Amino acid sequence: AHAIDQGEQHMLVTGLVLAGLAAGIHVYIFALESLWWTGPRGRAAFGTTPQQAEATRELAFNQGFYNLFLAVLVAAGIALFALGHPLVGATLVLAGTGSMVAAGLVLALSSPAKRRAALVQAGPPLLAILLLGTALAGAATMAG
Repeated sequence: AHAIDQGEQHMLVTGLVLAGLAAGIHVYIFALESLWWTGPRGRAAFGTTPQQAEATRELAFNQGFYNLFLAVLVAAGIALFALGHPLVGATLVLAGTGSMVAAGLVLALSSPAKRRAALVQAGPPLLAILLLGTALAGAATMAG
């Protein structure tokens, strides 16, 4: 096995930090959707009236948990990576961040007015994927 070089190590760490940031963003989205949906913060974030928020409360509550589960998936991957299980850790991080990017693309395509929110949702995980993929591919090439 090949020890990854300093450039790959830097990309790997930066990618994991960006994945952690993406997880944090998704925990915040969970709070907005599942905890604060009908309150002023949730309504302001999603541009809903009190009546709309109340009518969609159950849907938002459920949707928030999807975001939380993606964050947990990424956080577990980061933890496993740090604990010396890079294959399982990278798999979980890439599955979680890939799902985050896919959800951001769906938001951008289905609600063009929400492209900024989609960029916030998908940008950090996409950068994490690119950095992790590049670092891991470089390490695999050197090992093979």
